[in-house]
Formats: sequence, C-alpha cells, structure tokens
Amino acid sequence: MKFHWFNLMPWPHLPEDFTEKNRSVWVDVDSRLYDPVEGHKVYNDYLDLLEFAGELGFDGLGVNEHHQNAYGMMPSPQLMAATLARRTKDVSILLLGQSIALYNPPTRVAEEMAMIDVISGGRLISGFPVGTSMDDNYAVGSNPAELRERYRENHDLILRAWADPDVFAWNGKYNKLRYVNIWPRPIQNPPPIWIPGGGSIETWDFCAEFDYNYSYLSFSGYLRGAQLMQGFWNRLEELGHEFNPYQGAFAQQVAVAETDEEAQRLYEPHVRYFFERCLHVYPGFADAPGYRTEPTIRAGLAAQVGGAQASSQIALSLSWQELIDQGFIVAGSPDSVTAQMEHLAETLKVGHLVLLQHFGDMPVDKTQYNTEMFAREVMPRLRPIWDEYEDKWSPHPLPSDKTVEPRRIRSAQPVAGGD
Repeated sequence: MKFHWFNLMPWPHLPEDFTEKNRSVWVDVDSRLYDPVEGHKVYNDYLDLLEFAGELGFDGLGVNEHHQNAYGMMPSPQLMAATLARRTKDVSILLLGQSIALYNPPTRVAEEMAMIDVISGGRLISGFPVGTSMDDNYAVGSNPAELRERYRENHDLILRAWADPDVFAWNGKYNKLRYVNIWPRPIQNPPPIWIPGGGSIETWDFCAEFDYNYSYLSFSGYLRGAQLMQGFWNRLEELGHEFNPYQGAFAQQVAVAETDEEAQRLYEPHVRYFFERCLHVYPGFADAPGYRTEPTIRAGLAAQVGGAQASSQIALSLSWQELIDQGFIVAGSPDSVTAQMEHLAETLKVGHLVLLQHFGDMPVDKTQYNTEMFAREVMPRLRPIWDEYEDKWSPHPLPSDKTVEPRRIRSAQPVAGGD
C-alpha cells in the first residue's frame, strides 16, 4: 500500500460566528476575513509540513486547485507543486490537480506539468479533475452544460501535446491553435494520470477507457465511500478490466496519538472546525444545473461537495467515538488506527491512500506529531497490503545518478582568462 500526505491548505482563522455571518465558505465568502500578512506565515507553514512529510518516507505529497474560498487556498496548485519539486527528493509530486476544463488554451497545463516533471526528475503525478461546481461554474463562470465536453477536448489536446514530437495544428470546438509545439516536454510521457472524482458514471468510464487511476475524496468517510468505490470496481469488471487496487485512491482524515484518549483531546477541536466551517457550502453553489449528467443523476449520485455539506451536518451531530465508528475519521492510538486502516483497505480495495493529517485550524506542532506518529508507528505495518499487485499508477523517476540535488551558489568565482 502507498501513502500520500495531502494538504487542503484551509484558512485556519475563521471566527466562531463564521457560519452565522457567511452563507458559504466558497464563492462569496467575506474576503475581509483574509489577512495577507498572516497568509504569508500560513502558506510557509503548510509548505514546511509537506516537506516534513516527504522526509518521513511518504510516497507522495498532494496539492490541488480551488478558487474564491477559505476551504483550500490553492488557486494555482502548480505553484505549490513547483516549489515542492525543487525542495524535495525521492517523493512523488501529487498534483491532484489542475481543473483542465478551465484552461484556455489547455496547452498551458501541458507546459506547466512538463516543467514540474522535469524539475522534479520525473516525479510528477498529474491529476485531471473536472472541478467542483463552486469553482467551475460560479467562481470562474464556465457553462456547466459545456463543462465535460470541454474537459474531454482539453484532455485530448494535452495528451497529444505531450506525445507528438512534431508541430501540429488543433482545430477543435473549443480550441483553435495553428501551432502546438510545447517546450519543455515531460520526462515521463505521459506522467501517471489520476482522475479525482466525486461519483460520476462518466468518470468511471473515462478511467476505464484510458486506464487511469480513480481518486475519490469523501468527507463522509470510508464507510459511506465504499458504495462509490465498489461502483467503480463493478464498472471496471463490466468493461472487462482486471482488478488492481492501485487503480484506486481514497482520501481520508487520519489522526494518531499515543492513546485513543489523547487523540480525542488533541484533535477533536480541529475536526469540529473543519466540519463546521470548512464545509459550510451554500447548496446553491454546489450543483449548478447541468453540472451533473443525466446518467449520474439517475444513479442517485450526489455532487461531491454538495453531499459534503449534508455530511458535515451529520458529522457535527455525532460524538467523537461515533465519528470513528461511522468512518468519518480514522483516529486513535497506533493500534486503533492500524485496525481501522486495514478495514478501510479491505472495504474500499484501494492501493493508494491520500492522508489528510492536517485539518481545519490544526497548528503546526500537532500536525507534525500526527504525521510522525503515522509514519513511524502505522505506515510500516500497512505497507505489505496489496504487495501481490503491480502499481502501474506511480511515477518512474530518473535514476539517482542522473538527478540534480538542490544547491545554493554562494559566491561568484573569477573565470580563468576573463577580463
């Protein structure tokens, strides 16, 4: 099993009366609540935590894209991925991802992901999400009726831009480009592609068609997420694909401490902050008409974050132990967390776990403790799960003798024979 440390990068200073005075944490959240000077510290703390996780032996470091919100302050995840590519080694850069339907032209995505792959020495995982309705339809203003068609064309253009060594023209419905000839080109061609999904039938078929990884983020926890993941596995079987757990990834909040009691004492306030304030999404923003397709609606699959709003209300009504028992969080001592994680792996059948070990307003010291406890006390015990399968959805970086270590040039030296 493989483990990726993911940071949503929420704003950790939302006031206690936030939900009373703001109808949503997304789209029209009061920008006066943001302090750029404090933001300087917050961003650097979050990047430090990602680098710290990389040093502890996690397989990947994850970032993603959201707009006009206090839930996750990464309107440009490629900036975060670029600094991680430069400052880390021997760890995947999980860019999960750039919402490719929003880029015009999408060759910009192809170029930026190629840059990150080259800087990192071939460590990029490229995520191609459709994006939330809040981001796509309301913050950016894209037409929901065109969203998936535009996404598919942009995807096809990016893949060809990476693969075709010759200059070519693209005459699509949404992109008209006389010359496509991206520089640089990625080391991996293409980098492994993961599709973050919220339960769309079309996304399952898309992953099956191209043999992509399906990555599911459920704020309802892994027990409720099992239905969606089983739907994915069933669909792959229907289409004649062999089961491989590494084609699935699941994101889960995880909190580890020395004892079950210490875990509750340390982390419960921050879990409550996350469910109460970070998931306070106005339902009218979560599911624009046309955002979900008819087959998905008929299948009874809710919009990902729209469902999260309802889930947050359920979560807030539960006790700490009920949050654990119902799978909203994985928490407790190393023994307790290991048992819960084994159950998660068996229930969801996923080979990649994306861990959210910072949530809400959790301070740096607690996050470091949580991360190190998992890396030292839990991760080694879970590693052997799924060892009998080949992971075809992880990067293939350059060998160590061809990579460049980050270094600092401290002073200029005179050039022999120069003026």
